[in-house]
Amino acid sequence: MASFTLPPIHDNPDGGWGPSSSNIPEQFKFKDIPYAPYSKSDKLGRFADWNDTTGDTRQTAVGLPSTRDARGPGRSRRDGAQAFGSGTASAFAYFHVEDESSFSLVDNKAAPPRRGGFTRGRATGRGGMSFANRGVAQRGGRGAQRGGRKGWRDWEKTNRTRESSVAISPQWTMLEEIEFHRLAKLKLEVDDPEDIDTYGRVFAYDKSYDRITTKTERPLQLVDRIKYNTTTSDDPVIQQLVSKNVANVYTTDAILSVLMCAPRSVNPWDIVILREGNNLYFDKRDGGPFDTVTVNENASDPPQDPTPPNPNNPAEKTAVPEPPSINSATSLSLEATYINQNFGFQSVQENITADFAHPNPFYGPEETEPLASCGYRYRVFDLGITEDEDVKICIRTEVDAYVPGPGNPQEGHGLVTIRALNEFDPRAQGAGGAPDWRSKLDSQRGAVVATEMKNNSCKLAKWTVQSVLAGAELMKIGYISRGNPKDNTRHVILSTASMRPTDFAAQLNVSLANGWGIVRTITDLCMKMPEGKYVLIKDPNKSVIRLYAVPMTAFTIEDEDGEGYEGDEPESAA
Repeated sequence: MASFTLPPIHDNPDGGWGPSSSNIPEQFKFKDIPYAPYSKSDKLGRFADWNDTTGDTRQTAVGLPSTRDARGPGRSRRDGAQAFGSGTASAFAYFHVEDESSFSLVDNKAAPPRRGGFTRGRATGRGGMSFANRGVAQRGGRGAQRGGRKGWRDWEKTNRTRESSVAISPQWTMLEEIEFHRLAKLKLEVDDPEDIDTYGRVFAYDKSYDRITTKTERPLQLVDRIKYNTTTSDDPVIQQLVSKNVANVYTTDAILSVLMCAPRSVNPWDIVILREGNNLYFDKRDGGPFDTVTVNENASDPPQDPTPPNPNNPAEKTAVPEPPSINSATSLSLEATYINQNFGFQSVQENITADFAHPNPFYGPEETEPLASCGYRYRVFDLGITEDEDVKICIRTEVDAYVPGPGNPQEGHGLVTIRALNEFDPRAQGAGGAPDWRSKLDSQRGAVVATEMKNNSCKLAKWTVQSVLAGAELMKIGYISRGNPKDNTRHVILSTASMRPTDFAAQLNVSLANGWGIVRTITDLCMKMPEGKYVLIKDPNKSVIRLYAVPMTAFTIEDEDGEGYEGDEPESAA
């Protein structure tokens, strides 16, 4: 006969019901293990599901916001009722609440924004858009927006590493580094300038170019004229003004516009700064980036130069170097420079002229080729913040033509600057999504202008600043395209736009006060340095400018033949 032994009964010393938590027998070895309730009708498909977050309440247990399932808010309705006891998995969780609360991030730099594109896996909502934005989603398929497939084939785009505009020598000393976002915060209001003197001769602008349309296009002609682009320190007029102490800083409008529009620039550039006594000279290098015009500098996919072969890799060496493509960055820059010069020479009437107070200071008696239409206005701007400060800048500004009228061009009435935008091949790499000008320029000019303002933001801003500094009343911009997309030697004029520089600056969101603030900051920085030569360099791959101290002999020899630095050579005889 089986025997039955009554187990020992442990009374609760606290006088309550049930066993006491302080008097548990030793045979209960799993007293510290939490108990997860379950239902006998549950189907056990796996021992542990680490990817199931439906019942994971660990975030709410420690006060963190809970995350929803990536499959959307309707999953609980589709998958049936929640399993019995599934919400108790948090009892087995382990948390670093104390450790994580004391953690702090040392690097507080904002993470770069991630480019849009296609994501792997299931899309969020219909059409690749979130469930909440389904009502305002645009048509266009999975993740696509109207106007283009953003992020398409981003993985095939190579990282573009540009070379510096000038080779940085190890003997140079870096004195200052300024990020563009700091430059964008500067501001300085400047009063109207004082006209010192005028030189040169300007021709009348031919108004028939304003009536050109895509159906009445004109060929771009090759006009042989001389136009000088002399640097600041080699200008004989500025040397005379220095002896009269009319200002502290001397420069040209082409150099100053690059500095004033520096936060928009992408391509590398450099400005040579010479300090002699209390005077500063902002110079350019002969053959540097100031002598050419950029193309689609601000486009998301700008034109590229082919990568040179690695001399250390025999597989990359070619017996015969390939000719450069007509759509490479260098070829397009030379083409745009050629177009700008010839359009300015062609769109004037040489039989109607207006002489300034003095003849062209760079045209010697031994010159035989005819001069281009160009007038120089030397103007002084006061950069002083208070009345006691004596910080003045003398700028040599240029105008290209004038519009005949009641005013006198010598007094600044009716002056015009002439520039040109060029179209190469809308389907080529680097076109920046530009529409076909021949089909869109007359019917949808706004779309063409908006695309150019996006792809050439820096170039248009520099042209506008130059026109404002020169006191021009109008700025003429020609739209010039290739006669054949495969031929970069023949061009046609499709249209000409006329606008006021101040109004166009407002459309481009160009702040002259910000530009003057940048100029004043660089001036104060250089005035604190001892006398000598410096160079301000824009980093080729970062939004940073750096100031270097260089020897006085730097940039004096341009080639191996030993020719001196002749800044008074003409830019070109187009």
